[in-house]
Amino acid sequence: MDEAQTGLLLRISDVDNVYVLLRNLTAGTVLKFGERETVHEKALELGHKIAARDIAAGEKIIKYGAPIGSATRDIRAGEHVHVHNIKSDYIPTYTLDSVTE
Repeated sequence: MDEAQTGLLLRISDVDNVYVLLRNLTAGTVLKFGERETVHEKALELGHKIAARDIAAGEKIIKYGAPIGSATRDIRAGEHVHVHNIKSDYIPTYTLDSVTE
């Protein structure tokens, strides 16, 4: 994570592969992860998840040291992690079919 992002992103555990937003992210915000920059075209609200590293399709999503679901496709570091690219391993996802980003 870039130093400028300190205070914006939270990662509780070393095993977490997502960060949690500590405040709203405005559209057009640039996040840096190593040499990679991600421009977020949409605003994201406090509490949303951002990939801390590249996550492979099928890999568990780890937040606060616990698995919360699995990636439904490859997710790049810095990308928004939400119902459009993960599925719950605990509840049926058919209830989320009408939910969009």
